Amino acid sequence: MTTSPATPAAAQTTATRRVEPRPAERPRRLRATPSLRRLVAEHRTDPADLVLPMFVREGIDAPVPLASMPGVAQHTMDSLRRAAVEAAQAGVGGLMLFGVPAVRDAVGSGATDPDGILNAGLRALVEEVGDAVVVMSDLCLDEFTDHGHCGVLDAAGRVDNDATLVRYQDMALAHAATGAHVLGLSGMMDGQVAAVREVLEADGHTDTAILAYSAKYASAFYGPFRDAVDSQLRGDRKTYQMDPANGREGLREATLDLTEGADIVMVKPALSYLDVLADVAELSPVPVAAYQVSGEYAMIEAAAAQGWIERRRAIEESVVSIQRAGADFVLTYWATELAGWLR
Repeated sequence: MTTSPATPAAAQTTATRRVEPRPAERPRRLRATPSLRRLVAEHRTDPADLVLPMFVREGIDAPVPLASMPGVAQHTMDSLRRAAVEAAQAGVGGLMLFGVPAVRDAVGSGATDPDGILNAGLRALVEEVGDAVVVMSDLCLDEFTDHGHCGVLDAAGRVDNDATLVRYQDMALAHAATGAHVLGLSGMMDGQVAAVREVLEADGHTDTAILAYSAKYASAFYGPFRDAVDSQLRGDRKTYQMDPANGREGLREATLDLTEGADIVMVKPALSYLDVLADVAELSPVPVAAYQVSGEYAMIEAAAAQGWIERRRAIEESVVSIQRAGADFVLTYWATELAGWLR
């Protein structure tokens, strides 16, 4: 028994079902193998793109692990040196140092003490890594004041912007004298970049770079960091750090810092402000950094510890998303570990 040929209608139905897609409609071709995916990746992380934030604490004889940031510790001077060498060997691009003093006062005197914990720590880092890794200082008073604010307070208990700028200038000279390559201005005072640039130039530190924390938000994601620096803050910093509701303001702050002579601008935090980061990166003629802050770190570590997410994949994805938004480099507490995976 022979089969009758298909009717024109049936043939039309079959042809309709088998329309071939145009080549542009098959992007999956480039996802077929790991090597293809690697070849066409639009962004990839290099160890040199990573900066490791570090804490050095006065008056301890062994590193103090931070419960809210698993894997991170307050360092002794010796353990700081060892961790710096480990980061350098992994290819990490930079180190950002925060000091935790034993004694604090109203004006943050320890921040400008040549033998204070931060300045001593910066000298130790420069001695260990030289020019192989960029040594960055945290130029802010909050770790050193007994009230925990980033500046000097006036008689009414408000942060005095202009009096704080004078203290920042003193800090800049102290940090530059240690040999630090980059000063990270994180206090969010109006005019801080211009004030620091002026004093550096006048004192001959023309090669010392300024990293401006340009769009730094009054974020809920700083909690573990405040544990790390033993913050004395009561209340909040909403009168000088930025409102999380504002995006365009971040662009305005970055523009002001660029006008005042910032060599690098930064957005902080990173993951909740990728829109701001993308806007700043599109505008900026200088490198743009982003800080993956302590709360972002803690959330991923906590979820991974519960088995809810894959730790390594989450870390890698979070960092590359910051780069995709426009960051030229990323401050992350995973810098050394991530650099080791990439080598």
